[in-house]
Amino acid sequence: MRVIPGAVLGWDMGAALALARALGVNTLIAAELLPEIEAVMVRKLNEQVEGGRDG
Repeated sequence: MRVIPGAVLGWDMGAALALARALGVNTLIAAELLPEIEAVMVRKLNEQVEGGRDG
């Protein structure tokens, strides 16, 4: 993951695609799907980080 203090920015897509390739996942499909999955993950993790600051 790419992070800065207090926020998640995203995944290291090079590492994510290398992992997909190592697992035998079609990298073209992974390249198409991973940005959508990453966006949800980033949003949810940052919501959790923000929620942790309130308490």
